Amino acid sequence: NEICLAMGNKTERNEMSFSRTILITGGAGFIGSHVVRRFVRKYPSYLVVNADKLTYAGNLENLTDIADRENYRFEKTDITDKKSVSALFRKYPFDGIIHLAAESHVDRSIDNPDDFVMTNVAGTVNLLNAALSAWSGNTENRLFYHISTDEVYGSLEGGGAFTEQTPYDPKSPYSASKAGSDHFVRAYHNTYGLPVVISNCSNNYGPNQFPEKLIPLMINNIKNNKPLPVYGKGENVRDWLYVEDHAAAIDLIFHKGKPGETYNIGGGNEWKNIDLVKFLCRIMDRRLNREEGISEKLINFVKDRPGHDLRYAIDSSKIRNTLGWKPTVNFEEGLEKTVDWYLSNTQWLQNVISGEYVKYYEKMYRNR
Repeated sequence: NEICLAMGNKTERNEMSFSRTILITGGAGFIGSHVVRRFVRKYPSYLVVNADKLTYAGNLENLTDIADRENYRFEKTDITDKKSVSALFRKYPFDGIIHLAAESHVDRSIDNPDDFVMTNVAGTVNLLNAALSAWSGNTENRLFYHISTDEVYGSLEGGGAFTEQTPYDPKSPYSASKAGSDHFVRAYHNTYGLPVVISNCSNNYGPNQFPEKLIPLMINNIKNNKPLPVYGKGENVRDWLYVEDHAAAIDLIFHKGKPGETYNIGGGNEWKNIDLVKFLCRIMDRRLNREEGISEKLINFVKDRPGHDLRYAIDSSKIRNTLGWKPTVNFEEGLEKTVDWYLSNTQWLQNVISGEYVKYYEKMYRNR
């Protein structure tokens, strides 16, 4: 598909009147929508262009509160389509790119790795080529910021944590595709001098996350008295970060990060999956006025998935020490806020589960 401009009914400023023009790919997704919202609200002098293909995880209902802002545009774009990407760069004078668009669910990557190669690797290369062409001979005040994952580092079997120097050792098609895209971004910096930064982040949680992911899946299943599937014995450990803290880190790296550098972003909240699920059960029992312990009875241990990494942990001392970032939401508080959001936004959740959310784009943008 060629690019479709989402104009709505708002009165739009001349695009040349903005001090910067920022492309955010995957901006209708979970993390992307929080980044888009932050940039649109915090930087009214920036034109923020959200490019998203609107696959199953891209939901424009995530952005209804800023959809009519004069410094926001939406472009329905498939980054694997070179023509669409080229047209996007001809249309807007981008001086910054925040690249979040990606296939991200490990289970889906095991079932269909081809999609992950196309989106995460080929799509990233298309964007790199477009930026290289657009910025040819003038890379001053330009930046290609690539958001990646801690999963590229593989699995920690003992103590310690991933640093920016940890060798890559991806274990799933998803993490392999993200590792490949990271390598291409660095290669374009080293070969062509393209100004880039990369960040590798731990597991995110919070509002607007698609309910195939662990936390919203468990919240929804507990609410509806459905089984809570936990892989293996639930011994896998993850480092959790509230999504708005991640958006704040992305903001800081985009404005203050040093080209050519990598920054690890972690929450410092390591939890075993089983402990996390049990904690969610206790919160939900209180919120739903159930007898404590009722929801835990829904836990159902299932066969572990292939190549399931045991433990992830991020050493985020570099971004803390050089850029002054630190998480502001502790995990227990963040989980309670997340539970409350899902329980208060049942229509959003129902639209996602039923597929009704795709109609929002048709209603708001298709013929405009």
